[in-house]
Amino acid sequence: MSLFSVLLALLLEQLKPLQRGTAIHTAMTSWQRWVGRNFDAGRDRHAWVVWIITVVLPSALVWAVHAGVAHYSLLLGLGWNVAVLYLTLGFRQFSHYFTDIRDALDREDEVEARRLLTEWRHLDVSELPRTELLRHVIEHSLLAAHRHVFGVFFWFVVMSSLGFGPAGAVLYRCAEFASRYWAFRSRTIGEPTNERLMALSQRLFGLMDHVPARLTAFGFAVVGNFEEAINGWRRDAEMWRHPNEGIILAAAAGAVGVQLGGVAAPGVTPDRSKTFDKGVGFEDLAAVGSTAGMTPVLGHLRSIVGLVWRSVVLWMLLLALLTLANLVG
Repeated sequence: MSLFSVLLALLLEQLKPLQRGTAIHTAMTSWQRWVGRNFDAGRDRHAWVVWIITVVLPSALVWAVHAGVAHYSLLLGLGWNVAVLYLTLGFRQFSHYFTDIRDALDREDEVEARRLLTEWRHLDVSELPRTELLRHVIEHSLLAAHRHVFGVFFWFVVMSSLGFGPAGAVLYRCAEFASRYWAFRSRTIGEPTNERLMALSQRLFGLMDHVPARLTAFGFAVVGNFEEAINGWRRDAEMWRHPNEGIILAAAAGAVGVQLGGVAAPGVTPDRSKTFDKGVGFEDLAAVGSTAGMTPVLGHLRSIVGLVWRSVVLWMLLLALLTLANLVG
């Protein structure tokens, strides 16, 4: 059932993509805010309570619904899986930004491209040179593809095989959202945030993402330049502040032969653009401490799209083989 659930959800998303600013995103934001306001008093145990309520509880409810509908009909269970995956897994939840930015750069409209990237990632990119703008787009797109597709795919398949239905997909997406929400609230909105809650959310998501991140990187290596991807993984992953992100980006950089990272941009962080100083030789800085490969150009955006889609096909084929082996066995 996992294979058909993922396949149908991806097809449905391509036919009827989710719109920007969906009600689901608004509901998740309101849910996080309400739980934090009512259950967070600033202590360690309160951080755990908030995380369990905002991450584990929705996953448990999704599993309970799955258990109820699947008990009466496998077809209803499949429909529930597809519905949940449609809301949690897929490219269209972020790819409209990627496509619009790429189209703007194709038209040489860098102003619009910068505006879209600012809207997407809440960054000040007004001072970034074109090559660094492209690095931002490539890095954030790769991480978004992992978090919206490959990470969800992994946790759905694992927990579905254990009888939890689509609960794994919800667990991963809620954990990822929580890890971003509290940091965003503190940094951008300026509202006080329990530092323990923010650190706990990021630490727990890092643990959940440990295996999926490495599988994503391995998939990029298999469908790209394998030798360079593995070398980049070993050599360059520590250049980024977050290990899971570093592994994905270093492997992808080697797989397509593009420079990512660099001392002028020491990691995918909200204040990354502020590491630039006016008057500094950006091209010289970008070449120092970056991965091996070519300086980013517009053509690399198409290479990244191809890399991600080939990786999706790879994991779908592997899931199909496992499903077939299970049926034959």
